[in-house]
Amino acid sequence: MKMTAKADSERFQSGAEKYAVYLETPEGRLRSDLAFTNLQDFLPLQAKPSLCALDVGCGTGATAVRLARLGIHVTVLDSSPAMLDIAKRAAWEAGVTDKVVLQHGDATRLTNLFHTASFDVILCHNVLEYLDDPMAVLCGAARALRDSSAILSVLVRNRAGEVFKAAIQAGDLAVAENNLTAEWGQESLYGGRVRLFTSDSLQAMLKAASLEVIAERGVRVLADYLPPRVSRSADYERIFELERKLGSRPQYAAVARYIQCFARLP
Repeated sequence: MKMTAKADSERFQSGAEKYAVYLETPEGRLRSDLAFTNLQDFLPLQAKPSLCALDVGCGTGATAVRLARLGIHVTVLDSSPAMLDIAKRAAWEAGVTDKVVLQHGDATRLTNLFHTASFDVILCHNVLEYLDDPMAVLCGAARALRDSSAILSVLVRNRAGEVFKAAIQAGDLAVAENNLTAEWGQESLYGGRVRLFTSDSLQAMLKAASLEVIAERGVRVLADYLPPRVSRSADYERIFELERKLGSRPQYAAVARYIQCFARLP
């Protein structure tokens, strides 16, 4: 990924293990599990071993492994060699190295990295918020989609979620009010900044990339604000099922921490 600054780029290299640990927390698991389960609702009907997927900004490769276990061939792309090392290890431990191809590269250069109409599924999860030019990624992804049955899944930070986070978690009303119109927020894991999106702004970007939005889901609507007496681990399945129901209902999805959009070629 091309980040907003050199320091941002380096955090995904030096903080790769830190990110891997985060994904094992209930919050990290919930984000990944919800996004993947939502994705399964929209995988091409002809799901079969001949399907090819691209995971842009693959991180630890956890999602790629899940796709590979479905028999899908997956290319994982990341600018961080440390992340790719973790992804390589994950694929080996899962026994799916024959279905996972690792590629080091910049997400904003998709057009130069892959041929037109190469993939049936493209994932762009938690990538756009770190980029100076997210449109370059979306345009490159649109070009790389195979046909109108292929899908793009995009997961981004929701501005409304940052408002609730500041008010409910931190009790900081000033930051909550500022986040109502903020284009950038603070990322808690690494301490850097992240681009904030709204449903309208994300859908406008997808449309500008000549893509048609077919569905939207909210990810982590209320899990972050549950009282301490609710165990994030012991009650994980109940929380997950409730989140699935809330995330598919627009009135609740509107305030989720993340927006997940599914799009395809017209």
